[in-house]
Amino acid sequence: MLKRKYANRADWNRILQKNYAQSYLDTKEFKGYIALLDMVKVASPLYVNHEEENICIVDDGYMWLQQFPSNSNHAITTTFDRNGNIVYTYIDICLRNGEENDIPYMDDLYLDIVVLPSEKTFLLDEDELEEALQNGEIDQTQYDLAWKETNTLMNLLHNGSFKLLNLAQKHKEILEILKLESEEKDK
Repeated sequence: MLKRKYANRADWNRILQKNYAQSYLDTKEFKGYIALLDMVKVASPLYVNHEEENICIVDDGYMWLQQFPSNSNHAITTTFDRNGNIVYTYIDICLRNGEENDIPYMDDLYLDIVVLPSEKTFLLDEDELEEALQNGEIDQTQYDLAWKETNTLMNLLHNGSFKLLNLAQKHKEILEILKLESEEKDK
């Protein structure tokens, strides 16, 4: 069974207080949902390690921008620290992106790509994909799709031609404006 991940992370107990905004965009550059999870207060920070580098991806004041491009087999989460700097980009390979009860989601296909601000990339969870195929959680077609999408994205990243990463700051600003407008209406 594929794991469905929702943009609002409603079931994540680590986040004690949050603000959330989302929008559907249909522009020349991007078509799909974007969502911003503003982690006002968290129970504890979350760190990940890559090549002995300890990177904080969840803490008070951090934000996750999530991009769910339509008709694509990937979704991107860009982590901004409390100063607005990009510290981590995580690309989920997925069967599909969609929307349920007005909340964007992705159906995760196990493989993930991490991109650091230094432009170093890491491929993660190949073992999880293999195990999912062996256990019958996915079929051969889904397995092949995961590898095809991963290889395409890795090539784009290595060539510097994966343009969606360049939209993270712009998409974050769009959602911050929407969040402010919503807060003004609530006053």
